[in-house]
Amino acid sequence: MGAIGRFFKDMNKNTAMLLMVLPATAWFILFSYLPMAGMIIAFKEYRYSRNGFLSSIIESKWVGLQNFKFLFSTNDAYIITRNTVLYNVVFIVLGLVIAVAMAIMLAEITNKRLAKLYQTGMFLPYFLSWVIVGYFVYSFLSLDRGVFNQIAEMLGMDPVNWYSSPGYWPIMIVVVFLWKSVGYNSVIYLAAIMGIDKSLYEAAMIDGANKWQQIRNVTLPMLMPLMTILTLLAIGKIFYADFGLFFQVPRDSGTLYSVTNVIDTYVYRGLKSTGEIGMTTAAGLYQSIIGFILVITSNGIVRKFNKDNALF
Repeated sequence: MGAIGRFFKDMNKNTAMLLMVLPATAWFILFSYLPMAGMIIAFKEYRYSRNGFLSSIIESKWVGLQNFKFLFSTNDAYIITRNTVLYNVVFIVLGLVIAVAMAIMLAEITNKRLAKLYQTGMFLPYFLSWVIVGYFVYSFLSLDRGVFNQIAEMLGMDPVNWYSSPGYWPIMIVVVFLWKSVGYNSVIYLAAIMGIDKSLYEAAMIDGANKWQQIRNVTLPMLMPLMTILTLLAIGKIFYADFGLFFQVPRDSGTLYSVTNVIDTYVYRGLKSTGEIGMTTAAGLYQSIIGFILVITSNGIVRKFNKDNALF
């Protein structure tokens, strides 16, 4: 009874705080935890029932791990896994380096109006739909009227059919992703830089540190916890791919599948052709489990070196 009494006493004491977190808690329960029950579809041959969704799940036949074969039993399994992982590794590494570098450069601009202008210009692409970005890229790469081919013709070079040339697309995918996302990440790091105690820089200047030494010995160490946390969260999504990037930007060109086909686009095309919801659920469960394992492993490695930088 004592423990129960203390529990209700703490509830009464922190009522205001509990009310503040209540909307977020309700959101997570409704849209994150309750839907997790749908994982059972990954192990069933899902068929619609006129009695509703729950009846459809209950009445569908168990198939065990049959749905997971959709990902692993085809010739494309290696290609889609390779593309998904390698692209995400490049995105994580380059995204981290460039975002931190841009944040540091923005912080060093003394003209605040100019800094705000640059910051806004880098941040805007993040809000653009991938559909718009896809058409934007197409305006540059179109065979007939693309800017790049028009410039090539002016220089006496032959036009390139970009949407039938897989060799160019790994670089294009990376460049488009960084153009769209780096501005958002740099703003996060810029906010962290603005929160660094100015006395640390003053002490470094008194010791004779130049600008580069201040960045290396003050800015980067102070950013390290945030960099580590964001990287760990990104590692958890290493088996996920941005569907819009890999579907809209290459315009679903079949000749580019060898370098643009990832798990998400492969599952989408499989769902369109077969209509098997169980297969898509199995793919999502597989991605979530691998992501969870990677986060736990990466966090454990970070804890061995610095507990303060770990997620938990």
